[in-house]
Amino acid sequence: MTTTDVTAYLAGLDDGLREIGKKLVPVIEAALPDGSGAMWHGHPTWSLGDKPGRMPVCLLKAYRSYITFGLWRGQEVLDSSGRLDPGSRQMASVKLSTVDDVDAALFTDWIRRAVALEAK
Repeated sequence: MTTTDVTAYLAGLDDGLREIGKKLVPVIEAALPDGSGAMWHGHPTWSLGDKPGRMPVCLLKAYRSYITFGLWRGQEVLDSSGRLDPGSRQMASVKLSTVDDVDAALFTDWIRRAVALEAK
């Protein structure tokens, strides 16, 4: 994913959500330095491959009052914090309403665990 794509996506958000995204995206990119990102279904996603949806790892998606940070195999990720909410299939996510909801160390751990699942 080009930085321009993410920047444009974040620029279209309200101020509070934009700030959450600006804090979250570097965390994702640092945890997935070899990951491939792309806009997929209108929001940023990051995968272990050169195409969106191929070995997907995580996504962010803005809603009216929060941003969802989701992991495709999040239900398989050990989450001692209890913050990941199960979703459909194997997904799990967390809703971020403020910048303080972004826990860089915790999210990095989740991403690394999700990547390890894909390596199996």
